[in-house]
Amino acid sequence: MIILELLKAVFLGIVEGITEWLPISSTGHMIIVDQFIQLSMPDSFKEMFFVVVQLGAILAVVYLYWPRLVPISRKNGKFVLKRNTTILWSKIIVACLPAAVIGLLFDDFINATFYNYVVVAIMLIIYGVLFIVIEDRNKGKKPVITKLSELDYKTALYIGFFQVLALIPGTSRSGATIIGGMIMGASRTVAAEFTFFLAIPIMFGASLLKLIKFGFNFTGLEFFVLVFGMLSAFITSVLAIKFLMGYIKKNDFKIFGWYRIILGIIVILFFLVFG
Repeated sequence: MIILELLKAVFLGIVEGITEWLPISSTGHMIIVDQFIQLSMPDSFKEMFFVVVQLGAILAVVYLYWPRLVPISRKNGKFVLKRNTTILWSKIIVACLPAAVIGLLFDDFINATFYNYVVVAIMLIIYGVLFIVIEDRNKGKKPVITKLSELDYKTALYIGFFQVLALIPGTSRSGATIIGGMIMGASRTVAAEFTFFLAIPIMFGASLLKLIKFGFNFTGLEFFVLVFGMLSAFITSVLAIKFLMGYIKKNDFKIFGWYRIILGIIVILFFLVFG
């Protein structure tokens, strides 16, 4: 029983680590996988687990990009603020505001209304089509924003509004913000990197809220299930991020668009047949 639950947590963590950064919807995949591999835990714990397990994925970003994310350096025995990093964090905060406000106001409504396979499947298909359309539209065009330092506050805020769309499961937070960044003229690399960094405060905040709501009242098994899930999500995320950044240097996002469309159709057909 205990070993089985830990293995389920590891598998769910692997799914989270892969799908959090590839623009194919981590929450959507977690909801789908949960239909087949269900944790034998209370619903309140599972609701918290599906959010907090993403902390493992977020820590992978911190690990991989630590030198670029730390706003303080030491020179001549003194601690000084790194100007470029401080500006980057201020843009991240600006971009986080829309999703933070909407998420706080409508968290319970979103959970009750949209967390089901129908919504997930529809969003998978819609944003899959969008990726293909946007890549076709941008074919042959040079991006306006080729460095993170060129991304201004207005663009950051607009990307933040796209992140609000990801509150609906199946959309993909990385997918929505990458699409937003590309529409605003950012290169694939800049859009992806800003998406990674944008996830840090959003997911830390969301995880803290879920933990507070849950009450930190873990049983021993619940604690280890959460830790195993986060650890597997961390390891898998490191590999997934490295893969994605290498892939998009030579390829576009169309393959992810087609994957989303095919998966969405399969999900709809499966639940129509087997209910």
